[in-house]
Amino acid sequence: MNATEDMTVFIAVADTGSMTRAGERLGLSPAVVSKRIATLESRLGVRLLNRTTRRVALTDEGRIYLDRARSIVEQVEDVEAALRGRQTEPRGVLRVTAPASFGRSHISPWVPEFLNTYPGIELHLHLSDKLVDIVEEGVDVAIRIGEMRDSSLVARRLAPNRRVLCASPEYIAKRGTPSRPDDLVDHDCLMFNDWRATHQSWRFKGPKGQFSVRVSGRMVCDISEVLRDAAIGGVGIAMVSVWVVADDITAGRLVTVLDEYPLTDADIHAVYPHRRGLSPKARVWIEFLANKFGPVPYWETGD
Repeated sequence: MNATEDMTVFIAVADTGSMTRAGERLGLSPAVVSKRIATLESRLGVRLLNRTTRRVALTDEGRIYLDRARSIVEQVEDVEAALRGRQTEPRGVLRVTAPASFGRSHISPWVPEFLNTYPGIELHLHLSDKLVDIVEEGVDVAIRIGEMRDSSLVARRLAPNRRVLCASPEYIAKRGTPSRPDDLVDHDCLMFNDWRATHQSWRFKGPKGQFSVRVSGRMVCDISEVLRDAAIGGVGIAMVSVWVVADDITAGRLVTVLDEYPLTDADIHAVYPHRRGLSPKARVWIEFLANKFGPVPYWETGD
């Protein structure tokens, strides 16, 4: 192996935290991976990894080397890709994960067109609201909604994701319209995701920055459509994305409240471990979705 290949092995070990999983990614045995790391450390004269029986972890020198090695490998691969040309038809298995509700509503309808456009790609699409470890599970691209907290992942924004507070006209007639966020404490709020909590905080954007309001209610669910259905049924006020309720608002089944107090952003991103992992098949998938959604998504315009 040359120096760039040694760097590739090291990056795989750092990303997966395991000699075995790095070998599986690269098609090498754990023994070969371990030998390449030892050779690399010997050549550099520093220890890059601390090894335990279950996992390996980066040393301070390893963190420094990882950043530089990743940049070098990416540059080499970019040059090679440019020389090969990018007109080669993308091929192979493309593993994608996405949130269940968004996947059913706004990814599934586009899948036939994508597969017809790229006949060499075999799409494995996993729809789940469980947060998947995309490195460990071998996922090429994950579609995620909300704040990106994992700094080891590269994120490309696919579309804005405006959220609104909405309720049925019947609920508003019975309980009144909140005039400011603090009024929500007197309302039944339909809460998303954390079934263990009896209270949650909804975050707003104000002239002086973000602020939170603690809310409570009689229903918690991790499926947006279920919260929408409960809101339509008059159970309470739901905080949901526009792509979930756009048709219901247009039809008058739901009305929005507190429009003058925008909620914090929860944009839609495509994420992947690092640029090296963005294969041609993953690249065309991300570009395809970005073009379909656009800077002003169709669920905002009604197109």
